[in-house]
Parts: sequence; C-alpha cells; structure tokens
Amino acid sequence: MKRITESHVEEAALDWFEELGWSVLHGPDIAPGEPAAERDSYADIILRDRLESAIDSLNPDLRTAPKEEALRKVLHIDSPLI
Repeated sequence: MKRITESHVEEAALDWFEELGWSVLHGPDIAPGEPAAERDSYADIILRDRLESAIDSLNPDLRTAPKEEALRKVLHIDSPLI
C-alpha cells in the first residue's frame, strides 16, 4: 500500500500554485538569517512586506491610514483565544 506523506502533499500544492502563476521559492533561501530572508524569525507567520504590497496593490486609491489599519488588524488579531 502506498502512503501519502506530508512532503507529497506539499509538493502537489507547490506544483498547483506554480501552475496558477505563483512564484515558488525554496524555503531555506528565504529563511531567517539568510540574505533574502522574508521574516525575522519562524514565529513570524505573516510575511509583512508581502502583505503590505498586497494591500497597496489591491487598494491603490485608499489613503495611508486605512491601509495601516488593515495591516494592524491582520498582524495583531484581537482574540481572547490567542
């Protein structure tokens, strides 16, 4: 019997995203401490620079304050469960 492992699922997902036009990067290349790092630590689950770029590109006519508020709400979830 063939087993499906986490790596099988990950590779399938990466292939699917690449087919949809997403850029797929090798994790260690963008890991904390590397020249192309996209986060300060693995505890940073949201890539802040990418989120800011997405907010800007999706809302080009929005003033700065609402963009900053959207960023704050995503980065600092107000929940009693966290």
